[in-house]
Amino acid sequence: MEAARLTNFIYGQQEEPKISQRAIGKAIQYSTKEIPGLGGYVFVLEEQGELLGLMVVNKTGMGDYIPENFIAFLTVRKEEKDSGTAQKLMDYALQYCKGDLAIHIEGQGNLDFLKNNGFQLTHMEMRLNR
Repeated sequence: MEAARLTNFIYGQQEEPKISQRAIGKAIQYSTKEIPGLGGYVFVLEEQGELLGLMVVNKTGMGDYIPENFIAFLTVRKEEKDSGTAQKLMDYALQYCKGDLAIHIEGQGNLDFLKNNGFQLTHMEMRLNR
């Protein structure tokens, strides 16, 4: 797995404010068990060596009150936004991830897509960053 390539792809596709490359890399490393943890999944779609989109899912080890899987990143190349790439990645996640899935979203842009895939708005999160 080319963690640096995937990290750079996610970082480059983000709007401001951007999540740091270090944080993106950690999510990928956690999923691939390059750092200690439960692991997860990295679903990648590419065509002729060019990344079209990817999804990073971290296993939480929880259940009941916290979903077993957390979608850390669902990133699609800007030119691929309406191509079905995000849906293909979501289909992989729904097929391979056992247990519930959660995702944090910014703004309203992805609500319809997520609702169409069975996600429900359950709560609002507030965070104290230190």
